[in-house]
Amino acid sequence: MTRLWNRPSGSGDHVARQDSELSLIPIWSVVLAVLVFLGAQYLFHFVLPHNKHELMPMRLLMGYSWGTLFASYVLLVGYVSRDVRRRDMPAGLWMLIVTIMPGGVGAVVYFLLRQPVLMRCPNCITEIPSTYHFCPQCRFQVAPVCGQCFRSVKITDAFCTKCGHDLAADHAPARLRAYSD
Repeated sequence: MTRLWNRPSGSGDHVARQDSELSLIPIWSVVLAVLVFLGAQYLFHFVLPHNKHELMPMRLLMGYSWGTLFASYVLLVGYVSRDVRRRDMPAGLWMLIVTIMPGGVGAVVYFLLRQPVLMRCPNCITEIPSTYHFCPQCRFQVAPVCGQCFRSVKITDAFCTKCGHDLAADHAPARLRAYSD
């Protein structure tokens, strides 16, 4: 059985991107989240109730909701611990901000201020954001773009989705074409 967070990413579609993002969650975080969830169940079902027969539905609701909330927070901390390294940001500072700031405010601040993912240009080895279509140092084309409006296109598109330009007329490099004759 293949676990969802360890599945290899595919051809770049939306589902494959979600799988690659989920694979950033470390195993220690998943195990700790399960333990936190079970601990919340133990707390609400065995430690807190004084009269075991009263308010049983409320205890179930509170146990599952608080357990899910705390477990999700542990998974979020695990995700940030890996994502911060991938983006070349100071890991200690961001982990402190995410864990110390109350109510998930630190995580919101992290997602608002995080740097783009960096990649290396295949031609000159310069580190560039993965959203760039051309290397700013050597003008090497690293992603398929429309030859008329220079917006990103998929390698399987025949026409630009923004301006309707015929992409076959652009003579894109062979490494950026999906199908060749």
